[in-house]
Amino acid sequence: MLKQNYQALVIGSTGAIGQAFVDYFRADPRCAGVQELARTTQPGLDLLDPKSIHAAAQAVARQGPFQIIVDATGALTIDGQGPEKSIKALTAEHFTRALQVNTIGPALLLKHFVPLLAAEQRSIYAKLSARVGSISDNRLGGWYSYRASKAAMNMVLQSAALEWHRRQPGWRFVALQPGTVRSRLSEPFSAGVPLLLEPEVSVVGLMRALEKLQAQAGAHFIDHQGQTIGW
Repeated sequence: MLKQNYQALVIGSTGAIGQAFVDYFRADPRCAGVQELARTTQPGLDLLDPKSIHAAAQAVARQGPFQIIVDATGALTIDGQGPEKSIKALTAEHFTRALQVNTIGPALLLKHFVPLLAAEQRSIYAKLSARVGSISDNRLGGWYSYRASKAAMNMVLQSAALEWHRRQPGWRFVALQPGTVRSRLSEPFSAGVPLLLEPEVSVVGLMRALEKLQAQAGAHFIDHQGQTIGW
C-alpha cells in the first residue's frame, strides 16, 4: 500500500521499537526518506512540553508530507516506579505521570502531526499501544495506571480516526500491539514470557499487517501478527 518514494516519520525513534522502525524504513527501497524525532534529536521533542511538540511538528513539516507516521513513544516504568500489582500501590502522582506520558503527550502528537500526512493517499498514522490497554482483554487486573493510560490513548486515537475519516476516508489510524519485545522497557517484566521478540521481528510483522489494512471509519487495533484486538 505504501507507494514508491514515500516519506516516513518515526516519533520516539531512540527506543527499541522506534529504532527498529527507522531501520526498516531505511532498508526499504521504496522509502525516499525517514525523519526521526525524540528527546535527543534536533529538533528535540518532550512529551511533557506541549510547546516542544508544536515546534517539532513545524520543523519537520517541510520534510513531508508523510505517507506513514509512527508514534513509538510511551513508558511502562516512570520515575523508577513500575506498574502497580495492587490498587493499594496506586498513587495520584504516578497515575498523573502515566497519563501525561502515555495519553496527553501522544494526544498532542496526534493534534500536531496528523495534518502532516499525505492527503488523498492511503496514509497511515500508527500509534504504539499495548494489549493491556484493551478493556475487553483484561483478565488479570492490576497495572492500573499503565492500563488506564493506554486505554485512554486508544480512545483518543479512535476519536481522531472518526473525525479525520470525514475528510480523508482513505487514511488508516492504527493502535499497535508489538508483542513482548526485548528492550529496556520490557526487561523487568519478561521473565516467563514464552515468546520474547527481537524488535526488528516485531516491526516486520507490524509493517506487513499495516500494509494490508483497509481504510475504515474508526481505528484498527492489531498485533504484530496482524490479528485484531478487541478494544
